[in-house]
Amino acid sequence: MTTTKLDLTGLKCPLPALKTRKALKSIAPGDFLEVHCTDPLSVIDIPNLIRETGDKVELMERAASRIVFLIEKANASIEKSNRM
Repeated sequence: MTTTKLDLTGLKCPLPALKTRKALKSIAPGDFLEVHCTDPLSVIDIPNLIRETGDKVELMERAASRIVFLIEKANASIEKSNRM
C-alpha cells in the first residue's frame, strides 16, 4: 500500500473534487490518496464524490486553515460485484 499526496490548497469549488476524482483513477486499489484542501465546500464535495466512486474516506481532519482527507481506493472487482 502506498499513499499519494495531493495538495489542492488555494483551489476553489469544483476543482478540489475534480482533481481528486482524476487522482483516484491513477492509483491502485488498496492504495491511499491524502488530499489537502482549503476550500470549505470540499467537506461536502469530496465525501459526495467518494460515495459516487465507491471508495472510502478513512479520515477527515479539519483545522483552521486546512482540510485533510485520507481516501482508500476501493477494490474495483468488489465494487462491480456489489452493483450487480
